[in-house]
Amino acid sequence: MILISILVLGGLGLVFGLFLTFSAKKFHVERDPRIEKILDVLPMANCGGCGAPGCEPFAEGVVAGKYPVNGCVVGGQEVADKIAAILGVEAEAVVPKVAVVQCLGDRETAKRFAEYTGIKTCKALDLVGGDKGCVYGCLGLGDCVEACLFDAMYMGENGLPVVIEDKCTGCGECVRACPRGIMALVPKDAPIYLGCVSPERGKDVSDVCSKGCIGCSLCARVVPEGNITMEGYLPVIHYENVKNPEDLKPAVERCPTKTFVVRNLENVNV
Repeated sequence: MILISILVLGGLGLVFGLFLTFSAKKFHVERDPRIEKILDVLPMANCGGCGAPGCEPFAEGVVAGKYPVNGCVVGGQEVADKIAAILGVEAEAVVPKVAVVQCLGDRETAKRFAEYTGIKTCKALDLVGGDKGCVYGCLGLGDCVEACLFDAMYMGENGLPVVIEDKCTGCGECVRACPRGIMALVPKDAPIYLGCVSPERGKDVSDVCSKGCIGCSLCARVVPEGNITMEGYLPVIHYENVKNPEDLKPAVERCPTKTFVVRNLENVNV
């Protein structure tokens, strides 16, 4: 009886094995060889900065036309050129980007109304409204730092995250990790950026943070038209329209709350 059971099970295993082998050959889909070639030139960081869940889906998507040839932010122009050569197309220019912290509300400038003793993550703190008077400001518990795949961030002594620009690849993981949209990507050659995301204006801002943007729109009025525009009460810098970085100096110098952060701009009087 035991022998019969063994033979029956063995026979079934053989039949199913043959069926699976036949099915694999019958329904096999040829993989585009260009996918493997693209994978060979990718940095395999699997950071998701391209919009794909990983490098392999990105390679498949590039071949299928779902993702752009220059979509790998970690690989930059060099990888874009190699992928373009594999596909026989022309590579578009890659604009290198870097992460910035759009908040100046550190322990000295932003007022706090409570002491948080719960789970030490920004997402958890955000669920209870935060501990700052500004409900849009950085929560300071380092979710962005934890999310960084390249050790390009750390928490500063003032309670705000710091980006190590030489290490930052512009993958955007920190941007996705921040529950308040504080982190942003700007071109690496951006002269300045705004250190505030609060959509409020005037006294509503100054009552809770001495460095917050009060929405006066002065910056937009003292630079060439199109360089800075107002969206609600927040100025937006259109880097693509800036012909000369020096044109943005007046915005920095005339800002009453000194909310602009200077990156690549010399001799600014603030």
